[in-house]
Amino acid sequence: MEIVYTLGIHLYYIFIHLAALFNSKARLWVDGRKHIFGRLATEIRREQKLVWVHCASLGEFEQARPVIEAMKSEYPTTQILLTFFSPSGYEIRKNYELADYIYYLPADMPAQVNRFLDLVQPDLVLFIKYEFWYHYLKSIQQRKIPCYLVSAIFHQQQPFFNPIYGRFFRTILPCFDRIFVQNEASAHLLQRIGIQHFEITGDTRIDRVLTIAKQAKKLSKVAAFKSNRPVLVGGSTWTPDEAILIPHINNHPDEWKYIIAPHDISESHLQQIEQHLQVPHQRYSQFRANGSTKVLIIDNIGLLSTIYQYGTIAYIGGGFGAGIHNTLEPIAFGLPVLFGPKYKKFEEALQLLRRGGAFVVNQPTDFKQNFDALQVTTTYQQASQAAKAYIVENEGASKRIMDYFKLVDI
Repeated sequence: MEIVYTLGIHLYYIFIHLAALFNSKARLWVDGRKHIFGRLATEIRREQKLVWVHCASLGEFEQARPVIEAMKSEYPTTQILLTFFSPSGYEIRKNYELADYIYYLPADMPAQVNRFLDLVQPDLVLFIKYEFWYHYLKSIQQRKIPCYLVSAIFHQQQPFFNPIYGRFFRTILPCFDRIFVQNEASAHLLQRIGIQHFEITGDTRIDRVLTIAKQAKKLSKVAAFKSNRPVLVGGSTWTPDEAILIPHINNHPDEWKYIIAPHDISESHLQQIEQHLQVPHQRYSQFRANGSTKVLIIDNIGLLSTIYQYGTIAYIGGGFGAGIHNTLEPIAFGLPVLFGPKYKKFEEALQLLRRGGAFVVNQPTDFKQNFDALQVTTTYQQASQAAKAYIVENEGASKRIMDYFKLVDI
């Protein structure tokens, strides 16, 4: 299985180099790794203890961020090396101010792994959520470097639990000195395969969204657009989500206003949204306050988490594709959330549904039914309170992790 795994990594490496010839994201993946060992050799200066934090992409970075901030606060001289697998993480956070060094992760092939570790020589390693790179973890273990998995979540479909080839992947888990899991379901799955070195600490993203909510800056354009009216925020929407939202907007001349923040902000997609809207609308970048604008289209990246403070209800996109996007950001402001049917691998979505802070939209009639139900004051208040309560009750994951590090004197 190790040979099969290594061959798979080599094939992926070849495939992505071929894809880079015509795919911009693949090209970023390849170009970002060029000359990386030369950069590591010349740029890294080991003056203090160095902690290596690895994230797959942007979502995992948001889980790592509260721990990095706590680490820098508690141990200000500690150096942070941050790596990403995906361009969608690296390209957006390559200038993150609390990291001393930021790179793409070299491929998980033995020669590259050992060269990377020889150059970096980390004192502590944190992998975030789903990152299980066999050769990296085996080499880290052989070098006796403390290594932890942060905000991990496990589900039955992962290879660890497969009766045919799961044994190989299960050998990865003892490479972690401790696994900090988000929930009891993950803990039970680990126990079933004989893994006991875990601790239930919760989701560190909750600490992050609470910080965002507390420090949210005012957005004058959004405030002027809202103008004391209730607002539905469509966050990270895709075309199937917009196919539900836009007909509702066009056919309901109510007092509500709507903000659409599409996941894809390319000019062609923005024009597609505008072509389907039959009510007055403006783009955020071109907004001029007037009383008639019913829809504000967000045409830039980075504002959504702050925009939620102006919302009344949130519709979270992605539920008709690979899976819903971030529900924690809106509920930090007490917004009830609606989303499509691809939500079951997200613990927070499951909990919110059980508590009554979230509602599933399988088709347009579901959207109207749930939207109308939330017009009832008592229903809305109960949903809003349930959403905010989930956030408040589950904060503190990063503190629990840092407390453990203090206990083992890292």
